[in-house]
Amino acid sequence: MASVLIPLAQGCEELEAVTVIDLLRRAGVTVTTASLDSDNITASRGVVLVPDTDLDSALQQEYDMIALPGGLPGADHLDKDLRLRERLISMATSGKPIAAICAAPKVFANAGLLNNKKATCYPGVLDALGFVSEGTAVVEDGNIITSRGPGTAMDFALTLIEKLVGKVKRDEVEKGLVR
Repeated sequence: MASVLIPLAQGCEELEAVTVIDLLRRAGVTVTTASLDSDNITASRGVVLVPDTDLDSALQQEYDMIALPGGLPGADHLDKDLRLRERLISMATSGKPIAAICAAPKVFANAGLLNNKKATCYPGVLDALGFVSEGTAVVEDGNIITSRGPGTAMDFALTLIEKLVGKVKRDEVEKGLVR
């Protein structure tokens, strides 16, 4: 069974986090949510999220993918976390998929993972770092998947499902959503 780590930082975008967690679990993917600081997470709109574990404990396991929710200041906290950066670089180097939405692609950019890659993000985030952002909802370039923001969270999650467990499962989950 595929497994995904979703690190949760204070001030993350709850719609992105919860949508990705929910849809991946509907697809039978094992999802582990991990707090950077071992506390419950107060997301950007005040919703409290209860992570499964803390990041140190979560990083003791291997995953098929890491998916980063965006939002501010959540993406900034993810960007500053050296434990997470190290694991992302390791996974990307080994060809495993990594994914980020909204402001979180900045984590990939600052880790050097978007060099010579196409990506998208919340408007202006990557532009401020010298990268050109694609204008589409989801961009997949090799093992890196990025998405624009809260309004594209469902498309992003469905793309992750397809990458991890195939198009048949993606279609099955999407049909159940009555889109």
